[in-house]
Amino acid sequence: MAKHTAQSFEGVRIHLPSAKPYKDLLASLLQDIGETPVNLDDLEQKYSSWQSYEAQAEKLAGPSGFMLFGLIDHGSWMAKAGAFRKSIRVILGNPALAITMLCHDLRAGLFAPVELLLLEEDDDRSSLMYVRPSSLMVVDGNKELLAAAENLDTKLMALAVKTVGE
Repeated sequence: MAKHTAQSFEGVRIHLPSAKPYKDLLASLLQDIGETPVNLDDLEQKYSSWQSYEAQAEKLAGPSGFMLFGLIDHGSWMAKAGAFRKSIRVILGNPALAITMLCHDLRAGLFAPVELLLLEEDDDRSSLMYVRPSSLMVVDGNKELLAAAENLDTKLMALAVKTVGE
């Protein structure tokens, strides 16, 4: 067996219920972060300096400061197994936010970009869940990383609250 280390840590799961139907919750989120995933590899190829890359990334970000990187429609594939509840995992972020953390600890990249889970609930309602980024990224007491990750926490919560709101 290869030599390895293991480190336990606790993530903090955030759950926000919404009176919105699932499709409206998803539409609200995508209205802010965009409906078409941004390909960061393509973006990186087009811009040679950090300044030009960052400027273009900021243009692609929505009002919340996040952009869509990908969608995993769990509800769609789970329907084949007889599960009929809608659920989608949304991968979102912003390189300009990520660099504020990664420059302090590259291991934070394991949890950047961030993810949201949108769930269909009973009675034509929905909910949004995520794990607080700072609870995943900061396990070694790195104060600079903690400050940057808590800034991300604040921005992500603001987007979540805006998305689930009436």
